[in-house]
Amino acid sequence: MRRPRPTLTAASGAALLAAGLLPATASGATAPASVREGSVGAAALLAKVKTCRQISAGRYRTDQETSATVPVCGTNSAVFWTADMDIDCDGQRTTHCNEMRDPWFRNDTAFHQSDGKALKAETLPYVVVPSASSIWNYAGAGIKGGGVAAVVHGGKVAYAVVGDTGPTNIIGEASYATAKALGINPDPATGGADSGVTYILFKNSKVSPIESHSAAVTLGEKLARQFVTGG
Repeated sequence: MRRPRPTLTAASGAALLAAGLLPATASGATAPASVREGSVGAAALLAKVKTCRQISAGRYRTDQETSATVPVCGTNSAVFWTADMDIDCDGQRTTHCNEMRDPWFRNDTAFHQSDGKALKAETLPYVVVPSASSIWNYAGAGIKGGGVAAVVHGGKVAYAVVGDTGPTNIIGEASYATAKALGINPDPATGGADSGVTYILFKNSKVSPIESHSAAVTLGEKLARQFVTGG
């Protein structure tokens, strides 16, 4: 869940970007680039979201101190928005996601693994949706926990699941593993991206089990292809 975070620091970002980090599967193994992006490229996905049909009643802030400028947009098969990326490190304690590394760490997520445990932000790519409010209710738009998303940034595509919820008035957040997959500094205290991240969530989709990244990639590729060819 999002909390206020410090301004991004270029030095810390450069150090992690230089590491060449790749996305992780649910088992902890890294996935090859071809699996990460699949056959549907960033340009094709972004071409489908150039025009916004706003479905939210209002707009969201990207951080608590910013003005509300981000609408949630919709098509027949997906909802989407373009914002920043704050890093969600909540869920099970791991090497990089714990109280020592994340000042705002919480050992739970809104949605859980098939064994009932919280998700692992460090190894599972997931996105965060705003909690239901008068601005927008994600469930009413056909978005559910475990639904699949395509996250686009810097010419890269990462598939993720809907894994956590955040504040009712802020948007633009994803797990440590999602940031790694996109080459974004994943540090929960100093990382993230200030802008230019597009989140495309496919309606009425669900990955089972939610913790299987390979299942998210398989379903994500299928839905992304349908999205770019039909909308």
